[in-house]
Amino acid sequence: MATLSLTQFLTLDGVIQAPGGPDEDRSSGFEHGGWSAPYDDEDFGQRITEIFARPTAFLLGRRTYDIFAGYWPKHTDPADPIASKLNGLPKYVATTTLTSADWEGTTLLRGDIVEEVTALKERTDGEIQMHGSAGLARTLLDHDLIDTLHLHVFPVVLGTGRRLFTEGVRPTAFRLTDARVTSKGVALHTYELAGRPTYGSF
Repeated sequence: MATLSLTQFLTLDGVIQAPGGPDEDRSSGFEHGGWSAPYDDEDFGQRITEIFARPTAFLLGRRTYDIFAGYWPKHTDPADPIASKLNGLPKYVATTTLTSADWEGTTLLRGDIVEEVTALKERTDGEIQMHGSAGLARTLLDHDLIDTLHLHVFPVVLGTGRRLFTEGVRPTAFRLTDARVTSKGVALHTYELAGRPTYGSF
């Protein structure tokens, strides 16, 4: 049975929208796209390379799939640690609107997404990776289907934009298993699912 991990870039105030470029996602009038770019360095590149060394498959939401499919199939260098995995491994897309996908190796998941992902984990070995896909991630978090969170927290506050953790998210406990900081101040945290929160008083 596979594990499912989520890699997410987010600001100090929890914004996850359009980290990669100004035109990546301008929905709802978002004008801060590309906020992660100034913090790229060797440490961060090493972290991403480590993550992309592990997957056996990818699971993506529709919006993230569109962004990835518009970029990565054009990069075919087999030595590229990201492109080689994204282009070569199976990709599963949660969608109610797509009827076909041109990116080789893509399968559309059009049924109940909780049932689809549960079955996908059961029939797959290794690590299925999600990148971005916050809407899908929130649904799967509410059903304890994400085993590992890689949260990359950038030292910037934006004030507007979509967030991963929103009002009404299911209370969930995680265990910190890795923590590093890049030379430019990005906090790289890894958390493992640890059940429900416990409570007390001081």
